[in-house]
Amino acid sequence: MSKYETLLIEKRDHIGTITLNRPERLNAFDATMRAEFPQAMVEMENDAKVRVVVVTGAGDAYSAGADIHGFADRLTTRGEPAQQSRDGEAALGRMPVFMRNMSKAVIAAINGVCVGMGLTLSLCADIRLASDNARMGALFARMGITPEYGSTYNLSRIVGIAKACELVLTARIIDAAEALEIGLVNHVYPAAEFKQATLEMATSIAKLPPFAIRLAKRGLYQGLDTNLEAQLDWEMFALEAALHSADHAEAVKAFLEKREPRFGPQ
Repeated sequence: MSKYETLLIEKRDHIGTITLNRPERLNAFDATMRAEFPQAMVEMENDAKVRVVVVTGAGDAYSAGADIHGFADRLTTRGEPAQQSRDGEAALGRMPVFMRNMSKAVIAAINGVCVGMGLTLSLCADIRLASDNARMGALFARMGITPEYGSTYNLSRIVGIAKACELVLTARIIDAAEALEIGLVNHVYPAAEFKQATLEMATSIAKLPPFAIRLAKRGLYQGLDTNLEAQLDWEMFALEAALHSADHAEAVKAFLEKREPRFGPQ
C-alpha cells in the first residue's frame, strides 16, 4: 500500500517516476499534495538506485496549479491555514533549491495543462518535455497573486526576461508549439508517443555514469551565477574528481572491452 495519498510512485531501471494523482482536480495542489511532493523528492534523492526522476501528471493534466478551493476556504474563514498547510508550504518552498541541488537529473513530463504552480514546478526540472496537447501559463495575476517558488528566478533564465515579463504580466496560456518556440520546453511529442519518448530520454540519461552526471548538472547551474574565472577553477576540480572516480574507470574499461558499462551506486 502506498504511503502517499496524492502521488503515484514507480521505480524501474534506475528511473523514478512521481505522478501527481488528483486527476479529478487536474492534479491541483491541495494541502496533502504540498506536503507529500517534497517527501517523494527526498525519497528519490536518497535512493541510490534512482538516477533520473520523472515528474508527470495522471489523466489529461500535468497540474492546474494550486487548488482554488483552498483559496476559497481561506477567504471564507479569514484565518490562518491549518498546520498541515503551513508545513507543506514550507517544505514545498524549499523545493526549487532542493531540486537544483539533487544529484539526479529531473525531467518534467508535461502531459497536459500546466499552469500556475504546475508551471512553477516544471521550471524546477532540468529538462521539460511536452505532449502536443500541453497548455502552459503563468496565471498568477488572474487570481490576484504573484509568482512563487522560484519562478521569478527560473523563468527569465529559461526564456529570457522580455518573454518572462510577457507570460507573467499577460497571464495568458500558450500551447506546446509556442512553448517550444520560446525555449520553455526542450521537445514536443505527439500525445500517443509522449510516454515512450519520455522513457527514452530518461533511459539515455540513466545509462550514463551517475557521478559525472551529478557533477555536470552542478556545474551547469553554478555557471549561471558566477564568473568565467571561478567557473574554470571549478571545472578543473570537477574534472579531477571525475578522472579518479570508479565510474570513469568502468567507462574506459567497458569501451576497451567493447561492452556496455556497469555503473554502481553514486
